[in-house]
Amino acid sequence: MPPMPSAVRVLGLTLLTLLSAVPAAHAAADGWSAAPAGEARPSFYAEGGPGTVLQDAMTLTNRGKAPVDVSLRAEGAEVTFADARLRLPPRTRTEVPFTVTVPAHDGTAQLVARDTDGRTRRVPVHLRATVPTVAALTVEDLAVRADRITYTLVNRGTTTLAPRLAVHVDGLLGPLLDRAPRTLPAALEPGRRLTLSEPWDGPVLDSVEVRLTVTAAGGARDEARVSAGVGPWGAVAGGAGAAAAGGALLLVRRLRAVRRRRRPEGGRPESSSPEAELTGAVS
Repeated sequence: MPPMPSAVRVLGLTLLTLLSAVPAAHAAADGWSAAPAGEARPSFYAEGGPGTVLQDAMTLTNRGKAPVDVSLRAEGAEVTFADARLRLPPRTRTEVPFTVTVPAHDGTAQLVARDTDGRTRRVPVHLRATVPTVAALTVEDLAVRADRITYTLVNRGTTTLAPRLAVHVDGLLGPLLDRAPRTLPAALEPGRRLTLSEPWDGPVLDSVEVRLTVTAAGGARDEARVSAGVGPWGAVAGGAGAAAAGGALLLVRRLRAVRRRRRPEGGRPESSSPEAELTGAVS
């Protein structure tokens, strides 16, 4: 066990006080009791970041006329006592310092004192882990098909998020869809992955670029892009059909590149193409 701080070493010395001055808290009928040290407290309370080591002390009081041998242990928490076995002289009070490590999650533990006759005293310890609130979100596995757009949202933070999704799709002749952000019908808990799809009526033959932007409270934001050819390729059979499909995609992509070079800076060409409506996220 590593050396304890000086304050703990001082408190670690057995403090013997005649009981005529201050009555012990939670005094037991059979002569000895256990309670938090200091002002009257029904239990211990420890709060901090996960892994934080905090210090406190427990008071053991022997009101009887004979000494009592007591052993100390903890249930439900990582606790180190300055002295886990000690003898309580008659009519004395002893303070035993200890350290407790804050766990990763809130919980309740107990400090257990037991004498040689099997009599047990338990003192509750309430543990609260103060985890920093971090909002972090990613959109992954973006894919485009003729009838839907699929993607996966991943909560990489420490708080539950209500994601908002914006979708933009460009076709060869201009924008096919530009939908403002909207809240998805899904609560994303920390560490959770959720695969969703956006039904849509894609063009019969086009080369599209899809951009998904996802945001959430706390500054969480991510964006994913993908380019794909959309068309009735499933109806084309044989090697010649596949070659024709590939040639058509190459043609529309070259036409798009020419069109981009001709686009005025800061502007977006008008398009008479109707907007393809999304019907909402589907898990």
